[in-house]
Amino acid sequence: MKAALCQFQIEYEEKEINLHRAGQMIAEAAKAHAEIIFFPEMSFTGFSMQVNATGESNGETLRQMREYAQAYGIAVGFGWVKKNGEKGENHYTVLDQNGTILADYVKIHPFSFSREDTYFEAGCRTAVFTFSGHTFGLFICYDLRFPEIFRAVSAKADVLVVAANWPEKRIGHWNKLLEARALENQSWVLGINCFGNQQELHYNGSSRTVNPEGETVECLIDREGMIFCEIMNESAEFRNSFPALQDRRPELYKELLNATFMMKTKKSSDEKY
Repeated sequence: MKAALCQFQIEYEEKEINLHRAGQMIAEAAKAHAEIIFFPEMSFTGFSMQVNATGESNGETLRQMREYAQAYGIAVGFGWVKKNGEKGENHYTVLDQNGTILADYVKIHPFSFSREDTYFEAGCRTAVFTFSGHTFGLFICYDLRFPEIFRAVSAKADVLVVAANWPEKRIGHWNKLLEARALENQSWVLGINCFGNQQELHYNGSSRTVNPEGETVECLIDREGMIFCEIMNESAEFRNSFPALQDRRPELYKELLNATFMMKTKKSSDEKY
């Protein structure tokens, strides 16, 4: 299966401009015989907290992406913001080539360091879908720092997709964490980042494909463009040849996590008195 990772230069909060550019890149990916294309987080607005300006309740972006998917015969993954009362939801949706929704994911870990949690509701469900003989799991940006959800999803998925707006000043973390998530879960990891400037931040891309042994296969830095990934059955083959995941002890891990939570709760309660 051939996947395209679109390292998109997002014009901040300029949805119409970005949607038009996306159509051109979707056409390019389809011409290169990609079966699916992935865009970064908040693909057509950039990482904006202005939910009133960027959030949707009418499905505008979904309709446009459905038109592109159907017109070019290619599946499309993209990020957008849904209005939810006074807050928003940071969504990532995947449509198949007929425009049917394969998966819709809401970011589980809003980036509190930049106050994203003030403006966005946290998701509470993982998202997994099957396409072209592979099972994909979806994640958004800051989720990458939380290995627990990757471990849970990789029990089903052999391809883990991380869409992001990850700034250049912390790009070293991005590179290492993508490779770590691939190696520890013996899965393909596809990291799709944006490029360019958004307000005070610069994004240098570094979108990459990482194989199940934690090795970067291809990477794109410091420019807009696309990289393509041929996903075969390496994940299943690697898991069979080196079956480390079979030695996991999930029930014990649950007990340890519960015990830690209870200790923290007791400490917090004691501190009140």
